[in-house]
Amino acid sequence: MHPRQAQTLIVLPAFNEEESVEAVIAEVFAALPDMHVLVVDDGSTDRTALRARKAGALVARLPFNLGVGGAMRLGFKYALEHGYSNVVQVDADGQHDPAEVRSLVNALDRADVVLGARFAGGGDYAARGPRRWAMTVLAVIISRLAKSRLTDTTSGFRASGPRAVRLFAETYPAEYLGDTIESLVIAARAGCSVTQIPVAMRPRAGGVPSHHPLKAAAYLGRACMALLFALARPRATLRGQEITS
Repeated sequence: MHPRQAQTLIVLPAFNEEESVEAVIAEVFAALPDMHVLVVDDGSTDRTALRARKAGALVARLPFNLGVGGAMRLGFKYALEHGYSNVVQVDADGQHDPAEVRSLVNALDRADVVLGARFAGGGDYAARGPRRWAMTVLAVIISRLAKSRLTDTTSGFRASGPRAVRLFAETYPAEYLGDTIESLVIAARAGCSVTQIPVAMRPRAGGVPSHHPLKAAAYLGRACMALLFALARPRATLRGQEITS
């Protein structure tokens, strides 16, 4: 077993995912029996928390819905307070393959943040129209900031090492798309290295997709706004969050 894997916490942000969360947790434990799982119930109104506990996961509950970013910040804080060095985000809807988590964690040997990239040859995931245009533009801009070639900066399947965990426990943004786009800008400006490895995306096991094809144009506008807000964040604030190994 890679030494990093015993120090890794799997965090599943979950909002009304009772249809899939139990099966996802079972699959995570089957693939990663040496890792712990924390489900952050993001203000669900269904039985997400109950099913997560039944499946054997640790559960933290937010009193109301904060979005993925808010749920993940709680996950990073939990990891920091309980001695975990690394955090891997896995969606509770079954789209992320737990078998690929070890590859993400192993890649932390060469970077502080590792993205599971859907457009890097690991699967047949495709995005079209304005959504794809936005992803391409974001990838080009953030690649320059991070000084690393990135093709999928909106991927939520990612691993964070010790430096990034300490940074994100205090700064992980809760705004829409902030958990993906802005978090990478924050990491790059704080001196964290970012890389990617190819992964394959699977169909949702349940729940409601967060993006509908009819909302592609809105996604484009929101993505651009998220990037502008990230770039406008005062550098002094970021410098104040810089961390060392």
